[in-house]
Amino acid sequence: MQTPRWTRLIEFLQRDLALPNAAITFGLKHCEEKVNLLPIVLWQYGLVSLEQLDRIFDWMEASHL
Repeated sequence: MQTPRWTRLIEFLQRDLALPNAAITFGLKHCEEKVNLLPIVLWQYGLVSLEQLDRIFDWMEASHL
């Protein structure tokens, strides 16, 4: 079940980073249902760059996730 935290992060990934749904789905399956791990999983598997990872963390900090 997706919480508002998940939903907001996923919307950011889709809208601002144009991350494909397949990449997000893959990351969700591998992050053990911890929203804070999703960006690391995406980076670890090469689905986002280091620059994108930094943008995600900046967004998460500003959004208080």
